[in-house]
Amino acid sequence: MSRDGESPRKNKVLVEVKNLVKYFPVRSGLLQRVSAWVKAVDDVSFHIYEGETFGLVGESGCGKTTVGRTVLRLIPATSGTVMVDNKDIFNLNSRELKKMRRDMQIIFQDPYSSLDPRMPVGESIAEGLKIHTNKSAQERFDIVVEMLTRVGMRAEHARRYPHEFSGGQRQRIGIARALALRPRLIVCDEPVSALDVSIQAQVLSILRELQRDFGLTYLFIAHNLSVVEHFSNRVGVMYLGKMAEVAQRDELYANPLHPYTQALMSAIPVPDPTFKRRRIILQGDVPSPLNPPTGCRFHTRCPLAFDRCSEEEPPLKDYGNEHYAACWLLESGQPGASKIRPENIPAENVSVIG
Repeated sequence: MSRDGESPRKNKVLVEVKNLVKYFPVRSGLLQRVSAWVKAVDDVSFHIYEGETFGLVGESGCGKTTVGRTVLRLIPATSGTVMVDNKDIFNLNSRELKKMRRDMQIIFQDPYSSLDPRMPVGESIAEGLKIHTNKSAQERFDIVVEMLTRVGMRAEHARRYPHEFSGGQRQRIGIARALALRPRLIVCDEPVSALDVSIQAQVLSILRELQRDFGLTYLFIAHNLSVVEHFSNRVGVMYLGKMAEVAQRDELYANPLHPYTQALMSAIPVPDPTFKRRRIILQGDVPSPLNPPTGCRFHTRCPLAFDRCSEEEPPLKDYGNEHYAACWLLESGQPGASKIRPENIPAENVSVIG
């Protein structure tokens, strides 16, 4: 992964998500009939270049984890397509999907529940090798030791059980398990959110080294914008099942176009007690995905919303340099039209930090 945040554009597109939709049924009554739908992911599109890290951020409940699991076909999609290496994941039969699973792995968010407590961690790491390869027990053990060593652990740890390890060590084991089959794509589902800050830095450093050595491609799901800024090449911002903005990392953090992204950026802590910054405080609660607002889904909390925002849904458009955003204010073409400024919003929506 490049240090300057530029995506490896010379590489091909490894993952292409088009119009992805995932609704969950809500059942009620004696016969458990479907009475409503939770619109967790609603028409999301993006692509990931081979060898890059695509960060996916947003508030809890915005649908980012559902996107990751649907991309891997761990849960079925309602509609849309996901192409991995020019193969439509949703149209693969069971045999083809099993073969493809070698190239697609996941690191789960919770390092405590993602490992079987009754199984030594070496067996957990080797389980994929038993299913997908014909390697002998000794060959599998050698790979387990190699993977444990790569994530900063020792060979004897393979015979221990998950309860004997700390959260950070368990997450390293999860990384080793995901790496055992030498995949091309790894979905990192908030892999450091449950860890202490110092352990987060160690795990991110391991992920970066593994990406460099094995040419891995990451879909990095997180809600910590500071972590995403440090780790990603490009970033997508989700709100209530929709993609609000997609851009190169440096471009997004220097010039966020969507009002929701601006509000998120204003909340990032700055390690300088003398620095004063105006934080944008969004009023109201996130609407329910059971009954999302019409038009732009952010308009109920947006301080710049006008009539069209509640009537029509804005398209995700390229506003230059592959910087995509979905906001009607940008249609005017005026520089800074979508920028939230203190003079344009009520005083109670702004606070000075520092």
